[in-house]
Amino acid sequence: MRFTALVLAAGLAVGSASAARAQTPVPNPPPHFNAIKIVLVGDSTTAVQGGWGPSFCAKHVTSFAACINLARGGRSSGNYRTEGSWALALNEIKSGGFNDTYVLVQFGHNDQPGKPGRSTDLATEFPANLKAYVDEIRAAGGKPVLVTPLTRRQFKGGQLVDDLGPWAEAVRKVSAETGTPLVDLHADSHAAVQAMGAAEATRFAQRPPAPHVLEAARTGTTIAADTPAPGAAAPAPAASPPPAQNNAAVEPMGQAKLSFDYTHLGETGADYFATIVTADLAKAVPALRRFLIP
Repeated sequence: MRFTALVLAAGLAVGSASAARAQTPVPNPPPHFNAIKIVLVGDSTTAVQGGWGPSFCAKHVTSFAACINLARGGRSSGNYRTEGSWALALNEIKSGGFNDTYVLVQFGHNDQPGKPGRSTDLATEFPANLKAYVDEIRAAGGKPVLVTPLTRRQFKGGQLVDDLGPWAEAVRKVSAETGTPLVDLHADSHAAVQAMGAAEATRFAQRPPAPHVLEAARTGTTIAADTPAPGAAAPAPAASPPPAQNNAAVEPMGQAKLSFDYTHLGETGADYFATIVTADLAKAVPALRRFLIP
């Protein structure tokens, strides 16, 4: 009985001490302790699956910076907000505990026409949405950084098809109008992919291309990943050009499909473009340089 009473007393003492510790507020970091948070907001080309974000957070951010990837596949500057994802991001910005919170915002792919429930008007809605993100990030105590959309890797006649150019330009204009730092990923990724060519750029996808799809890329003109191989179906008329990738079809709501396409990134692609983002971010926001690993 005496032993049992001692055990109970010890247990109560430990429990009381634990409760006291739980009720003791955690002090804020001292002034000399500098730690920051980076929050990623965007679509599948930034997201954990299919984007550059996971490589950026895992390989390019030091231990004195928290990196949180809240990008989601199939989201535009419009439906990222209406579905509730933006509310989660705002809560993360407001949560505090860090000296500064930087928010990188990249949209454009799903704002394009042909994506019901996602598309936004390039002249009005898209820039207005970006400005709203900038204003609300600042009101929440964060520091916004705008990112132009990652280029797709479709080619025609040896030239990269710049279908996202107008959306990248809209982001640049909002950056200038609002005084927001800019990571011009579109310009740098476009230049890099154009320089390497269609065939080499296929290595950035989540899965390797089919042999006939790679062979087409070697000619300088890409074809849809689901184009039948020669002999697998009736050949198209000689005058018909090979089908191009349907970007709306391969960029669904939710996570990116684990397949070959000219938009999403596998590990090699994520590493390549995360390195570009890191270099551009260090230039755009010099205060972040010491928290970034080239």
